[in-house]
Amino acid sequence: MIGLALSLGACASITRGTDEEVVFQSEPAGAAVATSTGANCPATPCTIKIARKQEFVATFSKPGYASRDVKVTTKLNGGGGAAFAGNALVGGVIGAGVDAYNGSALDHDPNPVSATLSPAGRETASRRAHAI
Repeated sequence: MIGLALSLGACASITRGTDEEVVFQSEPAGAAVATSTGANCPATPCTIKIARKQEFVATFSKPGYASRDVKVTTKLNGGGGAAFAGNALVGGVIGAGVDAYNGSALDHDPNPVSATLSPAGRETASRRAHAI
């Protein structure tokens, strides 16, 4: 009986899963992406599967360009919020607790994660011009 309640209660866990595909893109394309979670991809555009509850920083880098960090947070969003609310009504506290714990009611923000890289020399010159 408890097992049935747990399986029926965690609606967002079933319908959305606990991982999300996060898309990374850059201008110019072809930048490497490394995340603070340890996941990476060799060249944009690319997609990495990341736990929904995991917030992270994505670092975009490409030879000849200044690196760029983008903070990615999580938030209750769209279908996750509806599934979570339905869970609280149908599955009760147990189901809602499971979805809250495993992050299945969350989405990454932003997604896609985008960065515009500046040529390394131009950024340094721009900083010097603003400092004067």
